[in-house]
Amino acid sequence: MGDEDFLLDGQPHRILSGALHYFRVHPDQWADRIRKARLMGLNTIETYVAWNAHAPERGVFDTSGGLDLGRFLDLIAAEGMHAIVRPGPYICAEWTNGGLPAWLFQDPSVGVRSFEPQYLAAIEEYLQALAPILVPRQIDRGGPIVLVQIENEYGAYGDDARYLERLVELNRAIGLTVPFSTVDQPTAEMLEAGSIPGLHKTASFGSRSLERLATLRTHQPDGPLMCSEFWDGWFDHWGAHHHTTDVAQAAGELDDLLATGASVNLYMFHGGTNFGFTNGANDKGVFQPLVTSYDYDAPLDEAGNPTEKYWAMRDVIARYAPVPDERPSAGSPAPRFEVELDRAAALFDVVESLGTFTAHDHPPTMDELGQYDGFILYRAEIDCVGPAVLEVDEVRDRAQVFFEGDGIGVLARTHHVHSLSLPRDARGTVDLLVEDQGRVNYGSRIGEPKGLIGAVRLCGEPLGRWRAAGLDVGRLEVVRRALGPVAPISGPSYRAGTFSLDESRDLFLDTSGWGKGVVWVNGFSLGRYWSAGPQRSLYVPAPVLRAGENEIIVLELNGVPHRPVVFTEGLELGHTEF
Repeated sequence: MGDEDFLLDGQPHRILSGALHYFRVHPDQWADRIRKARLMGLNTIETYVAWNAHAPERGVFDTSGGLDLGRFLDLIAAEGMHAIVRPGPYICAEWTNGGLPAWLFQDPSVGVRSFEPQYLAAIEEYLQALAPILVPRQIDRGGPIVLVQIENEYGAYGDDARYLERLVELNRAIGLTVPFSTVDQPTAEMLEAGSIPGLHKTASFGSRSLERLATLRTHQPDGPLMCSEFWDGWFDHWGAHHHTTDVAQAAGELDDLLATGASVNLYMFHGGTNFGFTNGANDKGVFQPLVTSYDYDAPLDEAGNPTEKYWAMRDVIARYAPVPDERPSAGSPAPRFEVELDRAAALFDVVESLGTFTAHDHPPTMDELGQYDGFILYRAEIDCVGPAVLEVDEVRDRAQVFFEGDGIGVLARTHHVHSLSLPRDARGTVDLLVEDQGRVNYGSRIGEPKGLIGAVRLCGEPLGRWRAAGLDVGRLEVVRRALGPVAPISGPSYRAGTFSLDESRDLFLDTSGWGKGVVWVNGFSLGRYWSAGPQRSLYVPAPVLRAGENEIIVLELNGVPHRPVVFTEGLELGHTEF
């Protein structure tokens, strides 16, 4: 680094970067999204590394398919661009558990995001697994990586300098030689607590660029200024409004920033999708799980199409750097059609094949059963004379309660509901189907277990003798064998149908007529839907589809009248400005 600039081959270099998370984009679409970043005038792609996605259990490090980080970095290089890698280990990213593997928290003595030996030993294993991917792809070895970030906004969480020092040692030990940086929100407290000497401080913000760069300069007196998270949009929670940012305002703030000579990373350039059960959650007194879409109101929308913000920011960048003459084409509306879901199966008819029930004296957490996302089913036999009230100390995050197979009600963390009435003189089977709606990704509640927490009481007395099973609701081979003709079903059920296409192309599934659940297309989990909004449709990436026959399977939790599913022209997120 120079006195005021990044240096590339000894010459001043401005980083014009865009955030693009490989784990939120279908791998067959990586090259398209990277190329569109270059066509907007960017010269760098930034990505987090999601430790928990690669390591669903300790000793495993998956780099196949959509987790092939090496391939992603090679595609960046092939486009003539550089890369910034942020391996965390904590990443936030509105990603489940902030990227930290849930198995880390099985031992309560493990202290995360601190100088704690067990945690640091796990990080060392993680970085050693990353070494063959990252080390040979550094700029000084002919690769694209120009910068690696240590931790992530650590000043908002702690001030353990020994922890940051050890992270630097571990990253250097695997062979990383490029400059290291940190990022924090531009307050004196966070910038000082979140970094140590030898790490280059950068800031995260989306407005008041000049003021915030000035604050950063007081804490990073030399070297290049950089906003390594320029917030050009925002994320959405279920049950809240859709966030957008004014295009002219966002472009104006970017113009102010670039006029100072600072470098930038647009967060996000292209957000992508929280496929499967990967969305995170926030909890600052109110639990707020994130929606499936991570569109983020970014310059490139969830389907990879340039938006008005794309063109406005491209014009700004063109004032300060060369922009290619080539322009990406605008997206075209997807076809609208209906699909009859003509086969069905009740969830309770297949639960014995989706998980293994075990006996317990108290309701175990999901984590104690070794399951870290999705659903868990609790079952107990009850015999209560008189009025019956079921109470749970805490539910994480949503429990549908059934008595003798009939739905009784919902215990919801989002609404602080912990009790409900059962039928008088209740004698029979009570089931609680609990959904992990996303693990907290920010703050002190990272790592908390899921499921039923604490005691469950019936008629004021503790309820024991439980059977519990973690359910792999995506075990579709089991579901397919159970499917039969559509008939009235009480409670959660799978619905399935097929449709034909002339060619593979992006589609958008309208979920506005449904309640709550999960959708798979050709075995690929599109993620969750919920009538709580604001998201009203799910993105179906073209590579998931094929010319000819395609399959759709819906797990509907609430139960809705029999009706076809509708594919529509585009993504429906709402239009509320933020």
